Amino acid sequence: MQFRRRLPSLTALIMLEAVLRRRSFTAAAGELGVTQAAVSRQIALLEDELGVPMFIRKHRAIEPTAACEALGASLAQSFVNIAETIDAIKGSAKDIVTIGATVAFSSFWLLPRLADFRAQNPGIQIRVVSQDTRINLDDGDIDIAIRYGVPPFNDGTVIASCDDMLMLVCSPGYLEKRGRGPLVASDDLIETDVEDRSWLSWSHWLSNLDVRFEIKPTLRFNHYTETIFAAREGQGLALGWGLLVKTFLDDGTLVPFDDTRMASGARYNVVLPIKSRRTMAIDRAAAWLTAALHG
Repeated sequence: MQFRRRLPSLTALIMLEAVLRRRSFTAAAGELGVTQAAVSRQIALLEDELGVPMFIRKHRAIEPTAACEALGASLAQSFVNIAETIDAIKGSAKDIVTIGATVAFSSFWLLPRLADFRAQNPGIQIRVVSQDTRINLDDGDIDIAIRYGVPPFNDGTVIASCDDMLMLVCSPGYLEKRGRGPLVASDDLIETDVEDRSWLSWSHWLSNLDVRFEIKPTLRFNHYTETIFAAREGQGLALGWGLLVKTFLDDGTLVPFDDTRMASGARYNVVLPIKSRRTMAIDRAAAWLTAALHG
């Protein structure tokens, strides 16, 4: 059996910290809403228990002893730690965690899984910011970002990463109508026009497979979400990032065109801003994202 070491009363320690900080029994009593006599009594009891004086009493002033200074410094830091922990606990029930990601990642991966996080953490509010332009973590608006690319990043710390594989996808109906066989120039190709070329294009795909024919996409979109929705509706073939299209592969609205797979060359990264605020809510959301990304 373990026995806790007996500590002086918390009341006495609180009063000591106040007296040391205010350099006055009277001022400390006023701050704490008690009488000066009550403060003097608690300090005297503390001195008796510790066996050393805390203050040298002078005519109109008090001078803390070395022991008092050492104990006071420890108390001040401990009270700060306690206050921060209490704030984090209170904040976890009402804090809003803002998660930033691309429109495609938010729509295809994050939103279908948010119900699981909310069920596990009913008191935490989630705000999702979706944009395909790079999210600036220095602005302080985003608590956690899911960033596609190759770390390190100069504005954030990566706490988890996940690789991905590319494949060609289409609807079951499109594949049935077209039939199996190698990719040809007459195939309906759906392209996504984005500035960030870490998102590979059809030209990258074909060049890596050493396929030689002119690229003539029959449909072009500036958002990957529209590309995938068009593919699910049987409009043609799309490049499928495995992590993003998994939900549609699972529900059968998309199927792989063939067995070809290609490394994406980049990763999905869970990133915390360098100047990140820390709350229990953010820590829980970051841990959940990390686990879900690797699940």
